[in-house]
Amino acid sequence: MKTHIGMLAVSTAVCLLLASGNAAAQAEGPIVRISTGIEYSSGEYGGIGDIEELYAPFTVRFDYSRLGFRLTIPYLSVTTPADTLTPGPAATTTDDGLGDIIASVTLYDLYVSPTADFVLDASGKVKFGSADVDKGLGTGENDYTLQLNGYRFYDRFTLQGSAGYKVRGDLPGVDLKDVFLGSIGGAIRASDRTRLGMFYDYREASLSGFDAIQELSGFTSFRLNDRWRLELYAFTGFGDSSPDWGGGLLLTTDLRQLRASGRNSN
Repeated sequence: MKTHIGMLAVSTAVCLLLASGNAAAQAEGPIVRISTGIEYSSGEYGGIGDIEELYAPFTVRFDYSRLGFRLTIPYLSVTTPADTLTPGPAATTTDDGLGDIIASVTLYDLYVSPTADFVLDASGKVKFGSADVDKGLGTGENDYTLQLNGYRFYDRFTLQGSAGYKVRGDLPGVDLKDVFLGSIGGAIRASDRTRLGMFYDYREASLSGFDAIQELSGFTSFRLNDRWRLELYAFTGFGDSSPDWGGGLLLTTDLRQLRASGRNSN
């Protein structure tokens, strides 16, 4: 996420998705990728003091010709003011530990239109409530998401849009709503090894009376060599439910070298 590295349902994941698919079909087994990174975000979220989050995931992916599997195990650190409603300097409290583990499966090429250069994928995701509730690192409940991802390919530009629905786990005494979510954006191939992109992400509020989560992000992805990729990104939010700003980096390695394919435009 997390809207970015966790969902990487998210914005910067488009580069890895484009490199999947047919490349695995040409190999004897799955393409395996391991990635790690770090993300920092800061926001007041309707209070006065800043709440700071540090998110560091470890992710492993297995991509076959039509199926992709992904598991993310994150470390999370949250620093909050002792009193977020009172102006002026305040002591802070930091809690850290295991974040919510995320597992997902993606069906590639659910629909393909060669004449329109359009591809539709479908994915399902489970966010396990593994983060410590007492430390305020998570809800302790499982969430489930179904999502469609569409890609329209041009010469050097890929337009991407997604739409999904998240079913939230029930919390004692809290009425959390299931929510719609979506994103729109694109990535341009600036060179054989570099991609630039920008995305807008939206998610309905889970609590009545709160703003929807809205974020605008931009990223740069560098293919360092045949096996390593570095992504840098930054984002800003709109409304009290979103972070004021944030950014991060993601380093990915291919344990099996990618091969040329229709979806591998790197």
